[in-house]
Amino acid sequence: MGALRRASVATMLAAALALLALPMPVPAAPKVPAAPPVPAAPKGGPAPRGRTLLFGAAVSLSGAQSKEGLLTQEGYDFWARYVNADGGLIINGMRYPVAIRYLDDSSSPPATARAAETLISKEHIDFLLGPYGSAETFAAAAVAERHGVPLISSGGSAERTFNEGYRYVFGVQSPARKYLTGIIELAVRREPRPQTVAISAASDAFSREVQQGAVQSANDHGLHVVYADNYSDDPASITAAATAIVAKHPDVILNAGHLQDALILHRALESQGADAKMYGYSVGPDTPQFRTALGASAQAVLGSAQWSAAVNYRAEPGFYRTAQAYARAFSAQYGHAPDYHDAEATAAGLAYGYALQRAHSIERKAVRNALARLNVTTFFGQIKFDSRGINIYKPMVVNQIQDANLVTVYPYRLANARPIYPAPKSNTGETAARQ
Repeated sequence: MGALRRASVATMLAAALALLALPMPVPAAPKVPAAPPVPAAPKGGPAPRGRTLLFGAAVSLSGAQSKEGLLTQEGYDFWARYVNADGGLIINGMRYPVAIRYLDDSSSPPATARAAETLISKEHIDFLLGPYGSAETFAAAAVAERHGVPLISSGGSAERTFNEGYRYVFGVQSPARKYLTGIIELAVRREPRPQTVAISAASDAFSREVQQGAVQSANDHGLHVVYADNYSDDPASITAAATAIVAKHPDVILNAGHLQDALILHRALESQGADAKMYGYSVGPDTPQFRTALGASAQAVLGSAQWSAAVNYRAEPGFYRTAQAYARAFSAQYGHAPDYHDAEATAAGLAYGYALQRAHSIERKAVRNALARLNVTTFFGQIKFDSRGINIYKPMVVNQIQDANLVTVYPYRLANARPIYPAPKSNTGETAARQ
């Protein structure tokens, strides 16, 4: 039995050793899970939060164009506050809050270029919002294009910028050449029909383009242009222009310039006894400062505008869907009605929002491509860009000051009031009819 037991043990040991000598199986590698999809908002819950998108803007917060620059800043900030109050822009399933970094360009194009360079190279902004002024926009556009950073202009409608062949520069406004054409179209529909027109202009690129467009339109409509000269920034030069215009006794007096030009010129015209049937300005009447500064003298003055609260566009979802809703919300926030400088700045922010969402990306080239394809109706009107990046698809409107209120009188389909024509005689108390 002992021998048998020893043999059994030996047999078992041999079997065990044989098993150990066999090759061991290699365990299968664990499956690596696929990369998770971009997180989407859970039903009924908020979308995951992304980083803050930083926009940069070199704006005239001081200098000759500070009034318009501050209105531009208001419009940008109104858009940003709306976006952030709504939780941010939803882009590819993520919510991105927005912030705007401002630098003051002091109403100087060289300073605009330096500020744009600083915003891109040192502040590391993601995208640029445009400055106020066509010369300033021209300066900023060159910097944006060099760096491949999209820039949406809201306050520089001179076509010179968009004729440079830039790919990253867009503008939500109607082109400068359209600014005074609506007033001319309105004028030739009045009775008695005006026969002559004087068109003064400042010396900057925007004002010259506005003047050129107005002269062409006047010729096309059979109005005789009796004056079409330019003045310098010196108030004495503007006053001299008024003297030359009054001597021509035109039926219509138009000006292509900026707010301060308009104030100086209109006071000079009044003091020198101008007797035109119609007065119109490319910039000025839409601003609260113009109406406040001139008081009763502003009665019946016309202003061309990129927008008014009377327009009846029905916007796509994503923001205030009517001009009236936008105006009410803006007035509640700032304590004054928005003018077109406010609205066009807000529209530039909106264009970015729609482009970012449709690009499904925050990458600059993808956003640039989405802007090039953009076609959207907003409270501001249609935003769509031609091959140069300018918005030729949105009409201008003509506003008029009536009893200290700003109303829209043309195009008729967008109007909420009948125009006063002819303009009342200065300082006589004479009233004019609404036609």
